[in-house]
Amino acid sequence: MRQTEITEILNRPISQELLARDVTRLAYVAEDGTPRNVPIGFTWNGSTIVMSTPPNAQKLAALRVNPAVALTIDTEVHPPKILLIRGQAELDPVDGIPDEYFKTATSYRMTPEQRVEWEAAVRDLYVDGMVRVVVTPTWVKLIDFESTLPKAVEELVERQQARA
Repeated sequence: MRQTEITEILNRPISQELLARDVTRLAYVAEDGTPRNVPIGFTWNGSTIVMSTPPNAQKLAALRVNPAVALTIDTEVHPPKILLIRGQAELDPVDGIPDEYFKTATSYRMTPEQRVEWEAAVRDLYVDGMVRVVVTPTWVKLIDFESTLPKAVEELVERQQARA
C-alpha cells in the first residue's frame, strides 16, 4: 500500500475519531508460534501508534523475534466503525514512564485527586521503566458499514441484489 493511500485513509474524519480513542487490540505471533491479541492503551501522534508496556511483558520477546503486528481500533455501537492497521513494531526502552502512557488514560473517569493517586501508583510500579512499542502503519483499512464495507459483505450485497 502506498504512503499516500495510508495518509488519505488515516486523515478521514472517522479514522481521526478512532485514532483519538484509548484502546486498540494488538495482534502478534507469540514465541510458540500461536497468535495473540491483547487490548492495550495507545496514542496516535500523527504518524505512529505508540503503546507502552513493562519491560518484562511476554509480548516484547515475541516482537523482537517477529515484529509484524496488526491493530484493530473500533467502536461499541451499531453500526460499528473499525480501523485496521498493519505495521512493524519498533521497541524503544525508556527510563521512567513515557509521556504517551499517561495520555492513554484520558477517557477514564477520574477526579483530579484520583488522577494524582493513579499517576503516583504508576510511577511506583514501573520503577524499572517501560518499553514504547511504536508502529508506523504500512497498511490500513477503514470499515464504517455506511460508506466502506468489507469485500465479503460487498459480494453478499451484490448477490442479494442479483437475486432480487
